[in-house]
Amino acid sequence: MNEPRTTLLITLTGRDRPGVTSRLFSVLARFPLSVVDIEQVVIRGRLVLGVLTSCDEPPDLTTIHRSVTSMAAGLGLDAEITTGSAEPGQGGAGYGAAAEQLHVTVLGHPLQPDAVAAVAGRIAASGANIDRITRLASDPVTCIELDVSGAEPGPLRAALAQVAADSGVDVAVQRGGLHRRAMRLIVMDVDSTLIQEEVIDLLAARAGCADEVAKITESAMRGELDFAASLRERTALLAGLDASVLDAVRASLRLTPGARTLIRTLKRLGYKCGIVSGGFTAVIEPLAASLGIDYVAANTLEVADGKLTGRVLDPVIDREGKTEALRRFARTAGVPLSQTVAVGDGANDLGMIAAAGLGIAFNAKPMVRDAADTALSVPYLDTVLYLLGISRDAVAAAENDTSPDL
Repeated sequence: MNEPRTTLLITLTGRDRPGVTSRLFSVLARFPLSVVDIEQVVIRGRLVLGVLTSCDEPPDLTTIHRSVTSMAAGLGLDAEITTGSAEPGQGGAGYGAAAEQLHVTVLGHPLQPDAVAAVAGRIAASGANIDRITRLASDPVTCIELDVSGAEPGPLRAALAQVAADSGVDVAVQRGGLHRRAMRLIVMDVDSTLIQEEVIDLLAARAGCADEVAKITESAMRGELDFAASLRERTALLAGLDASVLDAVRASLRLTPGARTLIRTLKRLGYKCGIVSGGFTAVIEPLAASLGIDYVAANTLEVADGKLTGRVLDPVIDREGKTEALRRFARTAGVPLSQTVAVGDGANDLGMIAAAGLGIAFNAKPMVRDAADTALSVPYLDTVLYLLGISRDAVAAAENDTSPDL
């Protein structure tokens, strides 16, 4: 009958310095041990290094302890050794378990301790375990990622949604493994997502009909008009406006903070980027070209004799049009829908948010937040990167890299 294997968890703590890992493993190499797991974290110059080992025969614990503590003391570190056991074929407790891994991303501005406590408490209450916590960003927002095992994504997402609402933080729950790394196409809404304005409102202000356009928009939001009907009513009010105004409006657009960083980083990672808009091609297409956007879908205003006629050409890019655009972009890029990300804020974005592999509500209306896989409520579009596991430090490193391939 096979006897349980002995495990040793060696933990070193103290001020970090070069050579710690090398020195520790040089000591462990003297003994008949197998490395099962290793984790190292440095926070503000303070090191925590943990190594889980196992051995078939009872180890000489006294000699191992003396050797490790002596090495650690020479480096000004504290050492702790904990023994345990594992069944044959396992490296340690839980080793080899098939429990699904989840990523729980928590983002706050600021991130308060009580919010972290509430998230961790709800995870524990669900019977799951936090295996690792990593900081993804500290400025201008704080973002941490928790690797969680032993929970189903749907129920945990629902439970943490209430915590997020109560604590004033954003919480995302995603499957672990290669799923998130496989994302290869991002499609974004434009008005109030990629840019800070609504293009139709800017045009209406120049045409002197801002109040009338706002009333129609409110009617559509109450469900009294569908998007296509409300769009045609609003653009009809623009009839006679000089087409040169389109250039002036385009020049006045303000990108959402972090938009350039998001697009530049994703392009460096090999993503394709697309934008979809209920706005207008004359304004959106030049913006897309300046940002290096690969795909564009937007509405087209009819122009005759240098003036807007007040008509929109078919097809209208509404909710269904945005969803179809996502599908079309994915086909063109050769990317399955499961590897796409959709970002938006309004009801017209619900279709593409539901169809994408990851749907993100960005500073969105409540119905959109409820329908999306996750929601962001901070005014920085590049926080989308954190939901893909890309840290602020990695982004900064890429920005400072002058290699030709970047």
